[in-house]
Amino acid sequence: MTRIAIIGGHGKVALLLSTILTGEGHSVTSFIRNPDHSADVAATGATPGILDIEDAPTAAIAEALQGHDAVVWSAGAGGGNPERTYAVDRDAAIRSMDAAAQAGVNRYVMVSYLGAGRDHGVPEDNSFFAYAESKAAADEYLRGTGLDWTILGPGTLTEKPGTGRIDVDPPKEGGGETSRANTAIVAAAVLDLPETAGRTIGFRDGSLPVAAALEPRA
Repeated sequence: MTRIAIIGGHGKVALLLSTILTGEGHSVTSFIRNPDHSADVAATGATPGILDIEDAPTAAIAEALQGHDAVVWSAGAGGGNPERTYAVDRDAAIRSMDAAAQAGVNRYVMVSYLGAGRDHGVPEDNSFFAYAESKAAADEYLRGTGLDWTILGPGTLTEKPGTGRIDVDPPKEGGGETSRANTAIVAAAVLDLPETAGRTIGFRDGSLPVAAALEPRA
């Protein structure tokens, strides 16, 4: 049994992920900001943990992560407020990486998005700009840590059922819809695949079973 911490535990992907992980016999702590969401988290089989990631200092996050084997970042400010987006999606995410290192939790999985990076191409006057900048900075910082990191880049998230089939590193043309259920399936899969450490995996709903799609390419 592996002890896994999920940050942003009340998000739709996180709730699906904790259901998968607990069903596989893992012990999951899902960290949430609002205690009112505890029952939703507990219903997945996870243990709710209260942590306001936006304001929590590195030491507090490290204390919360103590004793876990892996951490999954699935938190987000939800857009709308650029200042809060930078505070959560960039600054708090980076603090969580430092905290994981301090706590000795070497396995770190970041849920990012397909196309994230310094060359994201989002214009500065677009409401998505702060998020794109934040994810680019957080992903870049993670790659520079000594953690066993994996960055996941799902395409545009949908509520479609999970098929367990994806296309990895898809071309830009052809659309990039990705169900939240498939995103959770991929996140659970990489946690069981230490060989995915050090990889940035962009994907969308597709045709290959997840296990086959995640195999290293020659």
